Amino acid sequence: MSYKPRGLTFDQFGVGDVFVCQARTVTEADTVNFAGVSGDFNPLHTDEEFGKTTPFGSRIAHGVLALAIATGQANQLGIFEGTTIALMTQTVKYTGAVKFGDTIHLELKVAEKKESSKPDRGVVTFDATVLNQHGKSVIEGQWVLLMKRQ
Repeated sequence: MSYKPRGLTFDQFGVGDVFVCQARTVTEADTVNFAGVSGDFNPLHTDEEFGKTTPFGSRIAHGVLALAIATGQANQLGIFEGTTIALMTQTVKYTGAVKFGDTIHLELKVAEKKESSKPDRGVVTFDATVLNQHGKSVIEGQWVLLMKRQ
């Protein structure tokens, strides 16, 4: 038996469709591990005493960590599994801080669809918003993906 992708194709997405991902709590361990992997040991993320002197009042998670979690949440939806050809563009605007213990989730809304010059693929643009447990946006942007067609 061969692998059958469970992702959606270009044709199955409709402008205005919204996909809400499962939430996840961001922990101190996530931030420490991300600092180790990325090499980003900025005291804003790793030094509690320094964090207390900032407008946030404590350390905060890396913005790119929250973005990475969001890409994982999108993957867990399954809508891109086996049908994505490429992530072409990802624009990101950080609109709020993520503190340890915050619970974030991604919401994707299909903003636009464009046919490609090749009949086996098309381009889908998603408005991407990461929200915390209070419904406050912490990341906003757009993801442009090249998707397989049926």
